[in-house]
Amino acid sequence: MPRLLRLTASCALLLLGLIPRVQAQEAPSPTSIDLETKTTLPQLIELARRDNPRLQAARALAEARDVSRSWVGVLPDPRIQLGMMNLSLPGFGADMPSSMAPAVQVTQVVPFPGKLGLEGEIAGRTAEMARADADESWWTIRARVAGAFWNLYAADRHIEVLGETKGRLEDFELAARALYEAGTGRQTDVLQAQVEVARLAAEVARARASRIGAEARLNALLGRPVGTSVPHPVAEGLPSEHPALDSLRDWAEAHRPAVARDRLAVERAETRADRAGREIWPDLMLGAAYGQRNVAGSVQRMASFTVSFQLPIFAGRRQLRLRDEAASMETMARAELAETRARVDARLGELAADLDRTGELLRLYREEILPEARMAVESAFASYRVGAVDFRTLVDAQTALDRYESEFHALVADYGDSVAEMEATIGRELPPADPIDPEIP
Repeated sequence: MPRLLRLTASCALLLLGLIPRVQAQEAPSPTSIDLETKTTLPQLIELARRDNPRLQAARALAEARDVSRSWVGVLPDPRIQLGMMNLSLPGFGADMPSSMAPAVQVTQVVPFPGKLGLEGEIAGRTAEMARADADESWWTIRARVAGAFWNLYAADRHIEVLGETKGRLEDFELAARALYEAGTGRQTDVLQAQVEVARLAAEVARARASRIGAEARLNALLGRPVGTSVPHPVAEGLPSEHPALDSLRDWAEAHRPAVARDRLAVERAETRADRAGREIWPDLMLGAAYGQRNVAGSVQRMASFTVSFQLPIFAGRRQLRLRDEAASMETMARAELAETRARVDARLGELAADLDRTGELLRLYREEILPEARMAVESAFASYRVGAVDFRTLVDAQTALDRYESEFHALVADYGDSVAEMEATIGRELPPADPIDPEIP
């Protein structure tokens, strides 16, 4: 009779303690992270837009380039020369017929017509390129922030899964101990359960250390101290599908800052080629001079005007070489534009394939793999109760479910990272679409 009572008590313990965890998956164990405060990707993006140091530097450079376009294209400052001319020696007297005291001379360089205007256009293109570079830096930083966010998301969800699994293994240990005390189990099952619980505790510790690293990388992108706490990331608004590749290519051509920058580089190279073609024509140097002298008690005033210019006698080795250099730079700019377009096109194809593949895997995990893994745990548990399978089989089934749940969350993170990369590649956000469900069913 006592043996029968012990067996009944052990079965009751199994049913009351283990089944609710396997079927209902109640609240996670104390090893789970705090879920009361949340972090969303749009919040982090706004923080990065405001505080990222690299973005601030890119914006400052764009502002500096924009200021420079206001003075490029303005005539050079005139030169004024004051002095006394043709003084007698050794006394430095102004009593010679050719002496002038004082003497004033003004000169002004006047570039050949069209040169200043072209230099202004070059400066304008350079300023616009700097602005495009700042925009490109923003999309690059935005994608990196998203990548850090999704790394943190996957780490947190992995910690949650480990905490839940650790709790289930603790229940397995209680069940194995109850069966052993009732005389229907083995002591090795209890010891094996203890080993698995200890292993999960160590893995939780490693996962938390990994989270600290992901948090530090995210804080660096936000321009915050490394130790700043980042609340639990929450996935939201991930589109379940992406537009067709033709639409993505058109958007990239219209919105991607890198493409716009390279187009501006081609225009600037064309303008520089035009400017180099005018280098063969010399600039003019206009001059005006005034002087006066005393002759027999009267003041005589004199004025002179000059026009001078340089002779391009070394044009074959200087001005024409500049023209050839500008032509080569134009060819390079066109090649870089073509390379950027090809790189964008290839990246879009790669990201579209990644999203399609990850989306299909998420569907398989949600509809087939995870339900079957849960059924395997329940079946192993039922078989273990009647002695049809050993304890190792039960643990393996639970460990497999743990792995599949972590892989599901990692796939959600990969999907979100690919969405952010695609938006950075086209230079705009994807249009709204039915969102995917990031939660395990």
